[in-house]
Amino acid sequence: MNEAVPLLHDFLHHSAHRLPSKGALVCGEQRLTYADVEHRSNALAHALVRRGVARGDRVVVFAENTAEAAISFWAVLKANAVVVMVNAQTRADKLAWYLNDCRAVALISESRLSTEFLSAMTRTRHLRSVIISGPLPTPLVEGPVPLTAWDKALADESPSFPPTRRSIDLDLAAIIYTSGSTGEPKGVMLTHRNMFAAATSISSYLRMVEDDVVLNVLPLAFDYGLYQLILTARVGARLVLERSFAFPARVLLKIVQEGVTGFPGVPTVFSILSEMRGLWNQDFSRVRFVTNTAAALSPKHIQMLRELFPQSRIYSMYGLTECKRCTYLPPEDLDRKPGSVGIPIPNTEVWVVDENGQRLDSGQVGQLVVRGPTVMRGYWEKPAATAERLKPGPLPGESILYTGDLCRMDAEGYVYFVARMDDIIKSRGEKVAPKEVESTLMNIPGVKETAVIGVPDATLGQAVKAFVVLEQGAAVTEKDLHRACLRNLEPHAVPRYFQLVPNLPKTSTGKIKKTDLS
Repeated sequence: MNEAVPLLHDFLHHSAHRLPSKGALVCGEQRLTYADVEHRSNALAHALVRRGVARGDRVVVFAENTAEAAISFWAVLKANAVVVMVNAQTRADKLAWYLNDCRAVALISESRLSTEFLSAMTRTRHLRSVIISGPLPTPLVEGPVPLTAWDKALADESPSFPPTRRSIDLDLAAIIYTSGSTGEPKGVMLTHRNMFAAATSISSYLRMVEDDVVLNVLPLAFDYGLYQLILTARVGARLVLERSFAFPARVLLKIVQEGVTGFPGVPTVFSILSEMRGLWNQDFSRVRFVTNTAAALSPKHIQMLRELFPQSRIYSMYGLTECKRCTYLPPEDLDRKPGSVGIPIPNTEVWVVDENGQRLDSGQVGQLVVRGPTVMRGYWEKPAATAERLKPGPLPGESILYTGDLCRMDAEGYVYFVARMDDIIKSRGEKVAPKEVESTLMNIPGVKETAVIGVPDATLGQAVKAFVVLEQGAAVTEKDLHRACLRNLEPHAVPRYFQLVPNLPKTSTGKIKKTDLS
């Protein structure tokens, strides 16, 4: 196979060849060099092949943010297979669904999760092998699928080289399942070319270098978290992998101890940080970039991040699993373009269309379309859902992504997210974008988080309802919220109902789960 054609795991191989003794991964007490990660992933890849994993087979990695999970990601690719990262919070029923949907032939997990994977294994007929890190479950009941201890699987193999290279860059590298908050999860199919192009583009505008140290508290099953592993491998940087942000004081200390230079976060993380000012009296001067994705950063989060990390460049970004990343706002434009999610990432083109697919002029609201090498191959075995999102592009045979997101672009080409098309609230015959109402509420002093939905109403069709979480000690009333909305929103967009709540339901990746609100 021609190795001149780059595959995703070449990022690791090249960094290991160039910087074998350099630190690649820190996870708890484990500190691994690039040579360590390369050799262990080679050995695990051989173990998978020996157990019948072939080109194009799907392998599920069901684990916490551990060194073994990171090594497994690279190993599956080296085995010419397709990696499916599954969040460790997934229960047995859902895990069985994933195993069956992608017809996984192998499962890599950890002993701590044995209750879930042992149950899920009994409900699939596709698995041929399971590799477990940590002590094997006891008593071990022999079943149709053999369980192998991680250490034994690696010890039986030679780590000096990977298995024979059979994949090309058009082959699938990963299937990343969407959260399924509004229905059955869909498996986003991403090729080596998709993910290679995304990592190259993102690391270039973030100006990442091998001296960077990136702290990741996001699940590796979440594409934003997974790409931290890929981005650091591409440039030869060090990844500090934390299991979660459950202990923020410890995470802040880790930033200082490890000399962290890059900190990817989400609004939930930033909201927690804003309430921990008592821990800000530490030296965070080495942090040089902070990233956020999904939606534009709120002004209060921008101000907080500037105070906490005064030397950092702050990147507000927007994207979908279906193409990884669409846009980013250059840090120098944060004040000049408030509320914008920025310009297209390098090597990507975006525009806005009406319901007939015709391009709209600047300032007009329509569906955002994405064109570029990061656009997915489709949804795993869901041709109808794929056809809704992938449509013919400018060139014959080309597919472009219809995002399902309503956006507008200004005269300079900066994108402003308006709403998910299926989130739009129709009240009094008018369309209300929840994001506009949420942004207004977030600007009220004392508001920590908010979510806006439409609820059935006999007169209005749908009434706007706002759920609001207050900062600790904040003395904000529902009347205060109503008055602020009256001052800043059109009458039809002012929520009819306000509900103060202690917290908002979240997905395993920290996103607000509106389907659990009513």
